[in-house]
Amino acid sequence: YTRGTVTAFSPFDARADAEALRKAMKGLGTDEETVLKILTSRNNAQRQEIASAFKTLFGRDLVDDLKSELTGKFETLMVSLMRPTYIFDAHALKHAIKGAGTNEKVLTEILASRTPEEVRNIKQVYLQEYEANLEDKITGETSGYFQRMLVVLLQANRDPDGRVDDGLVEQDAQVLFRAGELKWGTDEEKFITILGTRSVSHLRRVFDKYMTISGFQIEETIDRETSGDLEKLLLAVVKCVRSVPAYFAETLYYSMKGAGTDDDTLIRVMVSRSEIDLLDIRKELRKNFAKSLHQMIQKDTSGDYRKALLLLCGGDDE
Repeated sequence: YTRGTVTAFSPFDARADAEALRKAMKGLGTDEETVLKILTSRNNAQRQEIASAFKTLFGRDLVDDLKSELTGKFETLMVSLMRPTYIFDAHALKHAIKGAGTNEKVLTEILASRTPEEVRNIKQVYLQEYEANLEDKITGETSGYFQRMLVVLLQANRDPDGRVDDGLVEQDAQVLFRAGELKWGTDEEKFITILGTRSVSHLRRVFDKYMTISGFQIEETIDRETSGDLEKLLLAVVKCVRSVPAYFAETLYYSMKGAGTDDDTLIRVMVSRSEIDLLDIRKELRKNFAKSLHQMIQKDTSGDYRKALLLLCGGDDE
C-alpha cells in the first residue's frame, strides 16, 4: 500500500524499454520525450531491470549514456531516477558532506524525515557503498547541538509507537516548558533527548500538552529560543512528527516560492517521495498553501525538465 504517484508499470518489458531508450539516444540528437516518458512511468525496481537489460543488449551503461546525451537539470533528474532506491539517501548524504562546506539542508531533510528503519538501512548502505562510517563523517563536518541532534537521530532508537503514558506526556511537556520558556538560555539537551527518542504518537500528545501549559506551539518556542542549523533541524523533526507529507509539502513549496528555484531540493523530494507519499504531499500542499504542486511546477520550470516533473507529480489538485 503506497501513496506514491509512481507505481509498477504493467505490462512491463525491460528489453523493449532498453531498446526504445537506445534508439532514443543513438545517432545525432536525442529523443528526450521517449527517455522521460519511459523513466517517469516505471518504478525504481523496473528502472534497474531496464539498466540491466540495456547492458546485456548493448554492452553499454544506461546511466553513462544518459549523462553524455542529456544536460542540465533534466540530466540530473533522469540520473536521480535511475539511482537504486536503497542507495538514494546514502548518495545524497555522501554529497552533502563532501568537499568544501557541508550541505546542512540535506542532512536535516533526510535525517528528520526518515523512519528509524530507513536510517538503519542508510547507515548500512553507506558503509557498503563508500566504506566509511556515516556517523563519523557527519560528526567530522558538524558541531555543537546541531551535531548532537544529528547523532541522536542517527542512532535510530526512537521508541516504537505503542500505548501512550499520560503521566510521561505531562512530564515531558513540563520539562520542555521549563527548558524553553522559563529559563534564560534554553536547555537544548532536553529538547534533543525528548524530540529525538520519544515515539511519534507520544510526541504528538506532548506538543498538545505543551500548547496547553505554555500558550505557545512548540515550534514558536524553538523559533524564539534557538537559531541557525539547530533551529532548522529541531523544527524539521517537530514537523515530521506532526506529519511527514506536510513537512515535504512545505519543503516543496519553499523550493519554488519566490525568486529562483532550489532545483536540487525539488528533484530530491520529487524523486525520493514519488513511490512513497507524493499523493499525500500534494494534498497537504493544497490544504496548507492553497497551491497545486502541478501548477507550481508548471510555473517554475521549463522544457523537458518540466515535462518529466509534471509526469512524476501525476495529476493536478485545483
